[in-house]
Amino acid sequence: MPGTFEPLPGGGAAVALDDVEISIIRSLAVQLLELIGPGPGEEAPADPLAELFAEGPSEPPSDPVLRRLFPDAYSDPERPVQGEEQKAYSAEFRRYTENDLRAGKRENALAVIRSLDELASAGDGGAVLQLTPEQSQQWLGALNDLRLAIGSRLEIVDEDDTDLLYRLPDEDPRKPMVMAYLWLGGLQETLVSTLMP
Repeated sequence: MPGTFEPLPGGGAAVALDDVEISIIRSLAVQLLELIGPGPGEEAPADPLAELFAEGPSEPPSDPVLRRLFPDAYSDPERPVQGEEQKAYSAEFRRYTENDLRAGKRENALAVIRSLDELASAGDGGAVLQLTPEQSQQWLGALNDLRLAIGSRLEIVDEDDTDLLYRLPDEDPRKPMVMAYLWLGGLQETLVSTLMP
C-alpha cells in the first residue's frame, strides 16, 4: 500500500505515507490556502444573512494559478478574445459563484491539513492515513486543486506538456515541482479508483 490509496471496507480509503510525504502534502495544502485567501467572515464577524447576499469579484484573478482554479464560465479557449456579451456573462457568473467555490476549495485543503495533523506516526517514520468517504472526496478535490496549481506554475496546458516533464534533466530547477506534480497525480489516480463502484 505505500504511496497508493486502497479502498477500506464500508467505504473510504487508506494510504501509507512516510513523514516526508506527510510534510510535503501538508506544506502544499497550506500554500494553497494562502493562495486562495481568507473567506468571507474570516476577516470580520460572520453575518449569515450578509454572507448569503455577498457578491464576489467580477474580474478574473490576475494570478495564473487562481485563473486556473477559478476560470471564466463562458470562455472559449479557441477564441481568446471574447465579445462584450461573453465578458458580461462571465463577470456575472463569477460574481455569484466564486465566493462559494473559494470556500469549497478552502474547506478541502483544510480537511487535508486536519487529517494529516491528526495522523499519529507509527514511530518508524510514517503512518497509515484512513479516510472516510466524505474525507476521500475532500482529498480528491484538494489533490486536484494542488495539481492544477502546480501544473499552472509549470505551464502545463495539455498532455503533450506532461510528456516533456518526464524528459527534464535532473539539474532543471523545475524538477522538484515536476516530481510533486507527477506524485500527486499518482495519488489522485489511486484515490479515484477507490471511489469507483
